[in-house]
Amino acid sequence: SPCADTSNVQQQLHQLLALADTMQLQLLHFCLFLSISLAALLGHGFIISAVACSHHLHSPMFFFLLHLALSDLGSICTTVPKAMHNSLWDTRTISYAGCAVQFFFLVFCATNEFYLLTIICYERYVSIYKPLHYGTFLGSRACAHMAAAAWANTLLIYFY
Repeated sequence: SPCADTSNVQQQLHQLLALADTMQLQLLHFCLFLSISLAALLGHGFIISAVACSHHLHSPMFFFLLHLALSDLGSICTTVPKAMHNSLWDTRTISYAGCAVQFFFLVFCATNEFYLLTIICYERYVSIYKPLHYGTFLGSRACAHMAAAAWANTLLIYFY
């Protein structure tokens, strides 16, 4: 019955929350979140700065990789700070508005990553199967339009 499944899920959630009741585990969670998020922020920061600063990396592949790194940063910065705060200060609450904003930005970034990965697949397809048309299909203007379309289409999904 559905009620039995619901109570089973609630028991599992209580057991998972009970694992983090000790301060040592909460500090461990905080340190884990901090180290993973700093590594991700540092890695994405290096990608963004390398692509932005090096003129050798001004190709369509790296242009889309830059946008993918920005979208990844957005998804990391959406939920991890709140999780770190909850682990450090022993709180388990979030306001409804805060939850809605986190959910919106997380889904926004994930949807945008999906579009950007699709564009990167198209770019790789053109580079492998139509190398003579690469410059025609993926000029700087076309790349800018595709990246803008990915960001704009992600926004349009939520408003229509």
